Amino acid sequence: MGELMSGKHPIGAPFTLSDPAGRRVSLADFEGKLVLLYFGFATCPDVCPTDLALIGQALREIDSDDVQPLFVTLDPERDSPAVLREYVAAFHPRFIALTGAEAEVRRVATSFKVFFEKVPLAGGGYTIDHTAYTFLLDRRGKFLILFPPGTPAERMVEMVREHLV
Repeated sequence: MGELMSGKHPIGAPFTLSDPAGRRVSLADFEGKLVLLYFGFATCPDVCPTDLALIGQALREIDSDDVQPLFVTLDPERDSPAVLREYVAAFHPRFIALTGAEAEVRRVATSFKVFFEKVPLAGGGYTIDHTAYTFLLDRRGKFLILFPPGTPAERMVEMVREHLV
């Protein structure tokens, strides 16, 4: 993937992961649609739910089947299919959650320059520090732009509509 570049390296690459029903889903399956792609995890305390709510709001305003939201978990260990299905449905009914083996998820995240790592918590357990960008991909799955954390829904709507024409 990649005539569009950031620095010297393209952002993104074709990928295939699993949806909550266990079906293998490829980025190519969404050819012909714009894709809003987000990497996060279901137990994220603040950034993920805030950004996903903004994406959901933008999707409701755009109201087009030509925009597909995808959520890739960075915590496949804890984000079971049932958890993922319920989590993304809370933000928008068309969100598709994707997961895979940790190595698969890391490969996809790395291709999009998404950093993430487990951070142990005092008292046990862990959280995940991660880059929180929303990526807009064109109708061929190529990177167009990214939205930083907290980008207002209105700004996403404006940019997505620009590429819907």
